[in-house]
Amino acid sequence: MHVVRLASETDFDGWRRAARGLRGAAVAPSDVLWTVDGAGDLFGETEEPAAATECFTVPREFVEVAEQAVLHSSGERFALLYRLLWRLASEPELMHIASDPDVARARDMARGVSKAVHKMKAFVRFRLIEDAAEETYVAWFEPAHRVVKDAVPFFVRRYANMNWSILTPDVCAHWDKTRLVFTPGADPADAPSEDALEDYWRTYYASTFNPARLKIAAMQREMPKRYWRNLPEAGLIPELIQAAEGRTAAMVGQTPSEPSRRVVRQAQRLSRDGSFEEGAPATLEEVAAGVDFCRRCDLWRDSTQGVVGEGPGTARLMVVGEQPGDQEDLAGRAFVGPAGKVLNQTLEEAGVPRAEIYVTNAVKHFRHELRGKRRIHQTPRTSEVTACRWWLDAERRIVRPRVIVALGATAALAVFGKAVPVGAYRGRALSLADGAQGVVTYHPSFLLRVPDEQEKAKAHAAFVEDLKFAWGLAA
Repeated sequence: MHVVRLASETDFDGWRRAARGLRGAAVAPSDVLWTVDGAGDLFGETEEPAAATECFTVPREFVEVAEQAVLHSSGERFALLYRLLWRLASEPELMHIASDPDVARARDMARGVSKAVHKMKAFVRFRLIEDAAEETYVAWFEPAHRVVKDAVPFFVRRYANMNWSILTPDVCAHWDKTRLVFTPGADPADAPSEDALEDYWRTYYASTFNPARLKIAAMQREMPKRYWRNLPEAGLIPELIQAAEGRTAAMVGQTPSEPSRRVVRQAQRLSRDGSFEEGAPATLEEVAAGVDFCRRCDLWRDSTQGVVGEGPGTARLMVVGEQPGDQEDLAGRAFVGPAGKVLNQTLEEAGVPRAEIYVTNAVKHFRHELRGKRRIHQTPRTSEVTACRWWLDAERRIVRPRVIVALGATAALAVFGKAVPVGAYRGRALSLADGAQGVVTYHPSFLLRVPDEQEKAKAHAAFVEDLKFAWGLAA
């Protein structure tokens, strides 16, 4: 038995050196015990691996996954990664087999680590140290995985002119405006319990809480309860949830706010004869007002309302669908029907936060035909796509995304200005005239229409991979 003692729980370089020697010496995974700092099997035989007898390379994807997975809290991570390294010798395409249990587990670990880095950036709360010689802030945080050293550069950039410490059970980070230092883990008692800023956090959180958009399961996924005890605003959550239904009813009962008269007048003019050269919409509010007055094609006649995009005005990723469906037309919001549910599910599987992307459609009014009392979707005509592209171009110009994902052929026509076959071009980065990258993939409604379950699963997996690819381009 070969016992490998690594210097620390995150010793990737040590693992890589040992793994290279072990595989080169043809030592099977079952004959290796991975330990940290000498905490191994006292009765096992300790043996240094023989020098490597061959040179070999591994796919870049494996190295990227391994660097992340090593930071996972699971005790199996070193053994799992060596097992993958061993198998790559005879299965060079192994990392592309998403259904393989070892590959799936390693990628899941890497995603968990990436999510833990994101959570640390979002949920660290600094507290002022009273009576300190120089103004100093300290935070206590318990990350799900060993991500402190990966996450702290964010805090160095964000709080470069502040003295601060982040204390965790595994390792602590300290910044004195010039130098970053790491020390061993600490105890929660070492961190301050409260300061004067707590009330500001609570006030801010309560004022931004929107009861009409409350989804408790989604909120707990984004803000897991394990972090609540360190968040001053978390104490308000039960009360805000309890009062949400009443507040929502009151909001619905209020008279809806109207756009300013200036915006409406400009929207009426632009919706008929505006151009980017003269008086184009400068804000998303102007786009929204303008779409409601749009008469560039006849689709407005049979629609309930125009439906514009939603999402951050500075989103890195824009997702463009075909047109509003029946439920979107009634609700006035993009992707809230069956296709929207598929999109939300696949975005979550791909690790793409819906709240951080801008979602819109190529055509802003619902094209349909009546069959009895039902409104049946019809694909927009090319002339309607061309007419409505003016509004999509306005959204693109205002948001300035790095990457635009076109969902289906209609969206591709609007984004690229020409027909782009989805099957031939999906999964590729295509340059756009404004400097953004375009990605073509299926429309979520296509996944709903595939009758064969096996083919549906393949299309679903391909759609998820395309969304991952686009999100990676936008990073």
